Amino acid sequence: MKKPLLALALTAAAALSAHAQANDTLAKIKSSGAVTMGVRESSGVLSYTLGDGRYTGYHVEICQRVLADIQKQLGLAKLDIKYQPVTSQNRIPLVQNGTVDIECGSTTNNTARQRDVAFAVTTFVEEVRIAVKANSGIQSIKDLAGKNVATTTGTTSVQTLRKHERAAGVDFKEVYGKDHADSFLLLESGRADAFVMDGSLLAGLIARSKNPADFKIVGEVLSVEPIAIMMRKDDPAFKKAVDDSIIAMMKSGDIAKIYDKWFMQPTPPNGVRMNMPMSETLKAAIANPNDRPMEAYAAK
Repeated sequence: MKKPLLALALTAAAALSAHAQANDTLAKIKSSGAVTMGVRESSGVLSYTLGDGRYTGYHVEICQRVLADIQKQLGLAKLDIKYQPVTSQNRIPLVQNGTVDIECGSTTNNTARQRDVAFAVTTFVEEVRIAVKANSGIQSIKDLAGKNVATTTGTTSVQTLRKHERAAGVDFKEVYGKDHADSFLLLESGRADAFVMDGSLLAGLIARSKNPADFKIVGEVLSVEPIAIMMRKDDPAFKKAVDDSIIAMMKSGDIAKIYDKWFMQPTPPNGVRMNMPMSETLKAAIANPNDRPMEAYAAK
């Protein structure tokens, strides 16, 4: 009976060792000389592909700088960054199982996700807004009475609008696009008077339209979502290294410069400008770095 018990003990010890190594990302990076960055194919200018396995964007650049700092911290002459495209469905499991070491996309930090993964300090704040034609006369939620409001099938933006305290008594009709481009076409063609969606997505659609000056983003912020770089849970040393690097960029003003590069200047590959000034909410998050979840932003 002793041999089977010994085998079980050794197996358990190996499993614990593997778990500990999986949750010690700095040790993993140092021993392998490599790190895997989770990236998105088309998350606006936060994270997107240029083709041929190349990825870029606001969060990709921030992560590249973070990893350069970690390379120095670990004394590595070279660090091989591997890029792993992820989706909304698989990003959390791929971080949890160790396939991805750091996810640099467009993930909202909320309390439910904090039970499964860890988030760095907030580096972007998404705000759900209203896009309209510039000559529409629509300035706020109250001006939507009797109007057609576009939303994309499967999203919750119009429900968010209806729940907003200033939407009480405002009666409008919903029209649906099969995807974001289709919803914007409803606005562009006049079949919708407004399009409710994430502000950065609206800004990107407007920037890429035939006549960007024909549109504007107006009205109240309907909801606020902190977007952050994601990591494995229960790895405080790695989280500290990531946070320290980001906070140093915030204090030096580098984050503001990176934001300006991606949201106010021409972006690759076609030189499109987002023309999206930094929100007051993001300015506050940079002035006071924190990893508070979305629910904290909704608290009165």
